[in-house]
Amino acid sequence: MPKPNERPERTAEQNLDETQVLAYLRAHPEFLGAHADLLAPLLHPERESGDRVVDLQRFMVERLTRRTRELEEERDHMVALARLNLKSQTRIHRAVLALMAASSFEHLIQAVTIDLPVFLGLDVASLCIEATASPPPRCETPGVRVIDPGAVDRVLGTARDMLLSGTARADKAIFGSAARLVRSEALLRLRFSPAAPAGLLALGSRKENRFHPGQGTELLGFLARAIEHNVRAWLDLPL
Repeated sequence: MPKPNERPERTAEQNLDETQVLAYLRAHPEFLGAHADLLAPLLHPERESGDRVVDLQRFMVERLTRRTRELEEERDHMVALARLNLKSQTRIHRAVLALMAASSFEHLIQAVTIDLPVFLGLDVASLCIEATASPPPRCETPGVRVIDPGAVDRVLGTARDMLLSGTARADKAIFGSAARLVRSEALLRLRFSPAAPAGLLALGSRKENRFHPGQGTELLGFLARAIEHNVRAWLDLPL
């Protein structure tokens, strides 16, 4: 018997109330999944649902169905991205092979400014070279645009080599008369040689978000390095 003034010891059931049980289950949502045997007596498939009765079986089935649908959507999204990446990779590789197959420097410029948009499914490609004096002289090489000294840094900033825009206002100094068509652009810095002025490869599309800041840039960076290498080789520039 308990001693005088001594409170009887409370059982585990007496120490827990409904609020505490609900709080624990909310804080540990994996508990019922780890102890499914506790739910077995409650999950009779033919039970009737009256007022204040929760059909846990239906809830769990709906939750699993919803999660399965989400996983399927994530899978489809990943598959679509993988296919798009493979398609882009194939296009870039074909474009680089075309650059390597150029039989002259003029042929190389044509491959960049005319063939490149065809390979990549774009509307325009422009090869820009900074002038060494201001105002810039008129360029005699078709397909090459001469831009003001320091223009590449002004466009890209000094800390980055690439700028992608999904809703661009194209610069006429970069794209020429095709600027009015461009709604999305990719601008890539070109470093040909310490002995040569800075360059810029500008790719434009009439489709908005053809390029966008969130997309991968490894393939475009590879394309820029390939153009640098080929120009350097044809002009015999020091590395």
